Amino acid sequence: MLSKRFFKTKDETEVTFVFQHPDAEEVQLVAEFTDWQPVPMKFNKKEQQFKCKQRLPVDKQFHFRYLINGCVWDNDHQADDYIANSYGSDNSIVNTQRL
Repeated sequence: MLSKRFFKTKDETEVTFVFQHPDAEEVQLVAEFTDWQPVPMKFNKKEQQFKCKQRLPVDKQFHFRYLINGCVWDNDHQADDYIANSYGSDNSIVNTQRL
């Protein structure tokens, strides 16, 4: 799940990436905006979900995926869109366009 917060005085968007998976012991966000380097997501015990906040430029689209336990790839099932990647699967898309 994605939630976005737009700032009136900045050309950036704070995007909160939220992911749940019953078998996940660790989840990493892997994305264009991190140069495809994994970023650890923090586990929220109370909500039983992983979270990560990133500030991204407005009016752009970025590809991303989640890496579960260092070996299983998954998409955000509520992403803004999906696009095929060169590995035979899809990437999730986050769009930072102001609505």
